Amino acid sequence: MAFRFLFSPFRVGPVTLANRVVFSAHLTNYAEDGRPSEQHAAYYAARAAGGVGLIITEEHSTHPSDWPYEKLIHGFNPDVVEGYRRITDAVHAHRVPIFAQLNHNGGQASSLYSRLPVLAPSAVPDPLFREVPKAVDDKDIADIIAGYALVARHCAEGGFDGVELQCSHSSIVRGFLSLATNKRTDRYGGSLANRARILLNIVAAVRDAIGPGLALGVRLCGDELIEGGIKLDEAVEVARLVEATGHVDYINTSIGVATSTLFMIEASMAVPPGYALFIANAMRQAVKLPVIGVGRIKDPVQAERALAEGHCDLVGVVRGQIADPEFMAKARSGHASDIRTCLSCNQECVGRMGLNHTLGCIENPRAGNESVPLPTPRLRGRRVLVIGGGPGGLQAASTAAQRGHQVTLLERSSTTGGQAALAATVPSRAEFLDLPRNLLAECKRHGVDVRTGFEATVDSVTAAHPEVVVLATGARPKLPWWAEGQAQIVDVRDVLEGRAAPTGEVLIVDELGFHQATSVAELLADRGCRVRISTPGMVVGQDLGVTLDMEMFLLRANHKGIALTTDEVIMGAAEGIEVQILRHTTGAMSTERFDWVVCVVHQEPEDGLWKALKDGPFEVHRVGDCLTPRRAHAAVIEGHRVGVSL
Repeated sequence: MAFRFLFSPFRVGPVTLANRVVFSAHLTNYAEDGRPSEQHAAYYAARAAGGVGLIITEEHSTHPSDWPYEKLIHGFNPDVVEGYRRITDAVHAHRVPIFAQLNHNGGQASSLYSRLPVLAPSAVPDPLFREVPKAVDDKDIADIIAGYALVARHCAEGGFDGVELQCSHSSIVRGFLSLATNKRTDRYGGSLANRARILLNIVAAVRDAIGPGLALGVRLCGDELIEGGIKLDEAVEVARLVEATGHVDYINTSIGVATSTLFMIEASMAVPPGYALFIANAMRQAVKLPVIGVGRIKDPVQAERALAEGHCDLVGVVRGQIADPEFMAKARSGHASDIRTCLSCNQECVGRMGLNHTLGCIENPRAGNESVPLPTPRLRGRRVLVIGGGPGGLQAASTAAQRGHQVTLLERSSTTGGQAALAATVPSRAEFLDLPRNLLAECKRHGVDVRTGFEATVDSVTAAHPEVVVLATGARPKLPWWAEGQAQIVDVRDVLEGRAAPTGEVLIVDELGFHQATSVAELLADRGCRVRISTPGMVVGQDLGVTLDMEMFLLRANHKGIALTTDEVIMGAAEGIEVQILRHTTGAMSTERFDWVVCVVHQEPEDGLWKALKDGPFEVHRVGDCLTPRRAHAAVIEGHRVGVSL
């Protein structure tokens, strides 16, 4: 077998795993009225069917005061047991064990939903929620411990094989462990033994609730990455204390704090794979309990290496299995190269969650929709012609082929990928190329006839006699009115596609607020330009915060000398180039001179073929930017939707 360690069985307490990969706990926003949903069952069952060794569900709240986000499972409510049974039965049908994660978020929460005070070890406001918590007293602590035991019993009744205590990135327990948030002077504060007291009491209460037949794990933060917070040596000592109880079967690991340093918990592609394995390594050397390692591990080779090098006993792979539920099945069957590898773009998983939407995936349009059955194809074997080889066209072609149709894809460029491939040419964004590369591989596996360097016309399309035409012709740049007649005012695509090579003083005008402006700014700074990004928004690259890219970009921008200015509107440009700038905040006008201006503004649809073919003798559809310019996830979803509808 190619993977010597990955597919070796492993025992975690009373539970035997078929392999070493764990689908670790992560939020989904699938809960309905505080209860598990049918979507939960279908979502976890899909990963079980894909062959993962162990599933650990998202957190289950252990106390009515803990309601930090709307769609949270209220594990303290006995009504959840029926939903638990649906989840565990669905997963057990594939002979995969499943654990439930238990948690109280403590001060990393809001009273918005609960209408109760937020509870924490000390009255230290969290920097994200900015709400002063109530410092818990002895009665509160007793209630919290009892809440963990209650939810553990519900999980046992619901058929789970074990439970995991979330004591890491967003947890009242981590709040007690950390001197940054625990300012107490009683028996729960001061020394590490005192600060760990509530954790050890919870461990004892939960073990008593579930008995010896279920597994019990503890997830610990190895480094909060904040001033005065938990560091690795202290985290290792906590792991020793946990092991010494004799009640715990494994240690899971984490890095960062879910509010202050969230960008390091669910790191983007700007952070190297395996970046947090040093924590698992240190704990594994200190304890005899099995240790789970995590940290943007996105393919079986990386997972195998983590095991082979002794960093951990088990490997957590979350986003990789969101993108491809068959991650393990493909690796086991010798088709690891067929895995739809995660981009770590965070757009549809972390990003959607942050906006209170259900979890999805930019690459996997079925993620978040597993409970919705696909319709039967209206007809099979239809002749489908897809025009355009960007993400929308590739997805439409792949889906249509998998649904039994005869598909030909035409791309006028020499390579497929469209703007997604272009986006991967800038600093820190190379992994975005996985999106079109994975889709192209899927097309070829399912028999799509992919032809590049072919400019489709009305005549050539008509001559092909298709039954269905899917137009995915993308969008074209559209410069703002004030750029007319100025040779050195260009679109961002002119720079990335090599039609323009700015030098000297460069102004980047950003009206999109995402990677386009920040990426080209880094590219030009690396080429020696003096770069300034100007935006009418309140923050440069505002949507980078949603995908957890902001912090790393700001560090790189500072290092590269990229200036960032906000609340500015370009009112005109004259020869030279003299740019007239209006400040939102003051109403003041100024004129500044630049050598080049790069516009990051809205595009317009490349829809000429649509207009010419929409009334033709065949069925015609539009997807992606050809319909209206948006981001890549919209093109993928629409491509899939059209492919399914045929």
